[in-house]
Parts: sequence; structure tokens; C-alpha cells
Amino acid sequence: MYLLCTVGSVYIKSKEAPARDILKDLVEMCRGIQHPLRGLFLRSYLSQVSKDKLPDIGSEYEGDAETVVDAVEFVLQNFTEMNKLWVRMQHQGPAREKEKREKERSELRDLVGKNLHVLSQIEGIDLEMYKETVLPRILEQVVNCKDEIAQGYLMDCIIQVFPDEYHLQTLETLLGACPQLQPSVDIKMVLARLMERLSNYAALSTDVLPEFFQVEAFAKLNNAIGKVIEAQEDMPIAGVVTLYSSLLTFTLHVHPDRLDYVDQILGACVKKLSGKGKLKDSKATKQIVALLSAPLEKYKDIDTALKLSNYPHVMEHLDDATSKEMANVLVQTILKSKTCISTAEKVEALFELMKGLIRDLDENLHDELDEEDFKEEQNSIARLIQMLHNDDPEEMLKIISTVKKHILTGGPKRLPFTVPPLIFNSLKLVRRLQNQDENAPEEEASAMPKKIFQILNLIIEALSSVPVPELSLRLYLECAEAANDADLEPVAYEFFTQAYILYEEEISDSKAQVTAIHLIIGTLQRMHVFGVENRDTLTHKATGYSAKLLKKPDQCKAVYSCSHLFWVDDQDSIKDGERVLLCLKRALRIANAAQQMSNATRGSSGSVLLFIEILNKYLYFFEKGVTQITVASIQSLIELITTEMQSENTTSDPAADAFLASTLRYIQFQKDKGGAVGEKYESIKS
Repeated sequence: MYLLCTVGSVYIKSKEAPARDILKDLVEMCRGIQHPLRGLFLRSYLSQVSKDKLPDIGSEYEGDAETVVDAVEFVLQNFTEMNKLWVRMQHQGPAREKEKREKERSELRDLVGKNLHVLSQIEGIDLEMYKETVLPRILEQVVNCKDEIAQGYLMDCIIQVFPDEYHLQTLETLLGACPQLQPSVDIKMVLARLMERLSNYAALSTDVLPEFFQVEAFAKLNNAIGKVIEAQEDMPIAGVVTLYSSLLTFTLHVHPDRLDYVDQILGACVKKLSGKGKLKDSKATKQIVALLSAPLEKYKDIDTALKLSNYPHVMEHLDDATSKEMANVLVQTILKSKTCISTAEKVEALFELMKGLIRDLDENLHDELDEEDFKEEQNSIARLIQMLHNDDPEEMLKIISTVKKHILTGGPKRLPFTVPPLIFNSLKLVRRLQNQDENAPEEEASAMPKKIFQILNLIIEALSSVPVPELSLRLYLECAEAANDADLEPVAYEFFTQAYILYEEEISDSKAQVTAIHLIIGTLQRMHVFGVENRDTLTHKATGYSAKLLKKPDQCKAVYSCSHLFWVDDQDSIKDGERVLLCLKRALRIANAAQQMSNATRGSSGSVLLFIEILNKYLYFFEKGVTQITVASIQSLIELITTEMQSENTTSDPAADAFLASTLRYIQFQKDKGGAVGEKYESIKS
């Protein structure tokens, strides 16, 4: 028989008889071999030797009329017979060897599929012929063979080998065959492949999109998927989500502007997932992540995703770990695209989607998370909070309240990351209001800032449960400064009071106390809103704290820093030279005590660095015109430092030597200036 096929092939080449007659004889002759395996290989050989000799349009073997029909008839007949032989293999031999036979059949499937490849290569097959003859004949064979392996493979073959535009124009016929396949056939993969091909076709050019609208592709595919899911009640959830994910990808390519279609698909998915709770199946969760990521990738804009009412309902079915991953994708999308979320409603929707990152959904989950990853996650949230903005103060206040509600559920590990950005975003609003409301009546202008400061007070209080007293203190002082700029004395005083309570009750580490004292002094010095009584109370407390620090050098530095609280350049009401001098003299006494203590414990009096620092303060206030700082007091301090440095007990300190030399150079420089400044410095002997 093989020899006859070879002879027939040569006979066609000789052109002594029409190709169609010889091919017809050959395909009929092959019926003589009915053994499935042998018959399959024989017909495969026939297909191979004849594929370049078909009477196709433009072929050298093209005969008279209807030549393409003959070529198609030959290939279809050969395909039908081969498929029958291939299916028959399944029913030969004992039942126990069924698995072995299935494996053999899978290895031989390409022999049958090659016929469809040959068909797709025939130039004369136009859309009309494909629609009327080719596809119906192939589908008839596929449906009638009632074999799971054959149906799944051949449907895939049809989708892969024929052109996309043919699939689009015969969508109804192709989809109509799906419910007729065996229940065990993986129809979801067939449909998924079909939608993938059509999606790629739509993505190639916008010119082809009208074709999709014309044949109502979305409606047909959506309907087909619904029928398949309905027919296969035991279809796993992963399969259902795969189908909807493919349909969503298709829709985003063909109908990017139809958000209602996207939401409809998500809604259908939610309906199917309802009652299933959180999914444990990793395949299903993977598909849901793909489903939810598709709109983000397409629109590059979280704003669009927030318009999809079913989006959060789909997310609810993710387990906690995957929910966090998805939330991370959302945050990164916003940060990359620099999207500004500008309404409280959208912020509410977004933070609801991001709840996996904002609070612990599962107590055990956090222990597994790497500390670095956790910090990175929370820093992303912090950046996101800073990006929330609306020009309308009322709406911005609503946004702040919404964020506050969500982040306060975050627990002690998250608050130190999420509270500061919200505080600073709120303070931005306060300063904006301050600029806008310069002409507004005072009562009206201060109403909203007061509301904001009340919220801020509550937010910082929440940090006390962590506890992070140093961070809380910094934030109280930042708020106090903003309240000062908004001319709200009671509010600023309250923030300072809270900072002082924190200092007294929570900050016990000596290094942290030093940092805190300098922050308090620096902030208080910039305050102009306080009346005499309030300022005196706060200043008195600050100087008291300074004098009680553990280490003498720290005490000394804090006390001389307090001198700035009694002399502020741009405020005539805060210019008290007596108290400036008092602070500096007290600092000198402490510096002296520090040296004596060093002498008693180490046998040497240590460095004179503190005295030089105090000398610089004396010079600063001398220049500012504090009358109590006299030339004589500066002179005696210089002499004291010089004497101490020459003393045998004093430890040599290059830093102190350099600092003193620099200070003396400065005095000389001021003398050399001449004029009023030079005259002032003239009597200081350096």
C-alpha cells in the first residue's frame, strides 16, 4: 500500500491523469487497511506525499473547475478516516491497559492534526468555503467521535491553525459545538485559547475592532462561558476563574472603554464564588490575582479600578497572604503612575482593598514576614498617604478622617510608619488654609484648623499604645508649631503640654532626653503666639528639665541653649537680658562643676570645650545688643579659658584648641571691620 501511494504520487507528478482522480483512488484504496495503528501511519504517509500535489488555486496540478473543492474533499476524507482509526485504538485491548493506550494515542495525535494544518494551507479556501464546508465538516467529525482525547485536541487544533478573522466570523458555529462535547473535555482551556487568540488579533490593530463589534463577539463569548459553567456543575473554581480571566483580557483589548462589561465579568465571577469563603486552592487564587491585575495593567490607573463596584467583592475571596500581595500591586500601581486619589469615597474604597497591608488579617501571618519586607510595605503606604490630595479643604478633611479611621486599626507595628505621613499631610492642609484665609473673619478662618488639630491630637495619642514616645513628642511639637502659625494659642499650648507629659512620664533614656530637650527648646524659641503667662510656664519647665539632665556636659549645653528662650530677635516682648545672663552664668557653674567632678574622678579636669561654647553664646548675645553681656564678662571668660588650658591638670584637646583659635580669630575679624561693630569689639583683648 505504501508503494501504491508512492506510485500514485509519481503518477500525479507525471500529469498524465487529473490529480483529483488519482487522489480520490488513493484515499479510497487506503480503506483496505483497517488496523488502527497501521492504517493511521499509512494515511499519514499519504497525506505527506500528497500535500504538495493538491489541485489548489495557483498550483501546477490545478485542473478544470471546482479544483479547490476536490482538494478540500480529499483532505477532509483522509482526516475523517484517520480520526476514526485513532479513536478506535482506544477500544482495542484489555481494559487494564487503558492508561497505556491513552499515552500511545497522545503521542500519535500529531498524525491526525497534520491534516488540519494541510487544510489551513490550501490557498483556495476563502471565508465562505470555510464557513459553509470546512468548519461544519470538521466539527461534525469532532462531535460525533465522542472521544475525550480527540475532542479536546482537535478543538485546540482548529483554534491554532486557522486564521483569526475566520474564527471571528464563525464564532457562533465554533461556540455552538462546545456544549456538545463530552463532559470530561477541558472546554475551559479550549475557550481560553480561543479568547487569547482573538485578544491578540484585536491588539494587533484598531482597524479590526469594527469586525468584533459587528459580530457581537463579547455577547457570544459571555453567553458561551455561562452555558459551559452551567453545564459543568462540578467544574473546579480555578477553571471558572480562568474562563472569566480570559474573557476579561479579551474585553480589555476589544472594549477598553466599556467598564460596564468589565464590571459585569467581575460580577459573574463573584456570583460563582459566593458562599465559597476564602479560597485555599492556589491555582484558583493565582487566577483571581490575574483577573484583578488585568484592569490595572490595562488602564495604569487605580481610579478606573475603583469605579468597578465588583472589584472589592472578588478580592474578598482571596486568602490573607494573597490579599496582601494584591494590595501591594495596587499600591505600586498608584506610586508608579503618580495617581492622585482625590475624594474620600475613593480613598475609602482603596483602603478597603488595601486592608491586608493596613492591618493584621491573620495573627500568624506577620511572624512569617521578613522585617525588611514589612518596612518596605509600610513605607509604600506612607508614600501613598502623602499623595492623597484635594484642593477643596472640606473634601480634604474628609479624606484625612477616612485615612485616620483605617490606619488606627493597624496595630502597634504599623502606626509608627503610617501616623507621621498623615500628620504632615494634615499640616499641609492647615498651612494652605492659613494662606487662603488671610482675608476671612477670624472665627471662620480658625474653625477648620481647630477641627484638624483635634483629629491630629487623637492620632498622636494612638501612638502612645505602641509606645514610641520620642516620635510622639516630635509630632506634638510639629503640631504646636503649625498651631502657632495659625494663631491658635490654646491649641499650641495643649500640644506643648502633651509633649511635656511624654517627656516626664515616658522618656527615661538619657540620650533620648537630651535630644527631646533640644527639640523642645528649638520649637519654643520659634513660638510667637503665647501670652506672657503661658510662655513663662513653658520656659520655666524647659529650663527645669535642662538642669535635671543626668550628665553635667548635657546639662550645661541644654541650659545655655535655654538662653535663646529669653531673647528673640523679631519679638520685642521677648527680650530679657537679665535672664539670658542668668542662664549663661548657670551654664558656667555647671561647666565648672563638670571639671571639678572630672578632676576628682580621673585626676585631670578634662577639656575646656564647654567654656568655649559658652564664650560663643556670650559673643552672640553681645552682638545682639544684650546690655547685660559686658566686655568685662567676655574678657574674664577668655582669661579663664586661657588659664585653664595652660593648667597642668587640663587634658590636651585639639578640638578645643582649634575652636578657641577660631573664636579669637572671629573677634579679631570683627575688630578689623571698623565702624560701630569694630568699636564695640575694640576693648576685648584677645
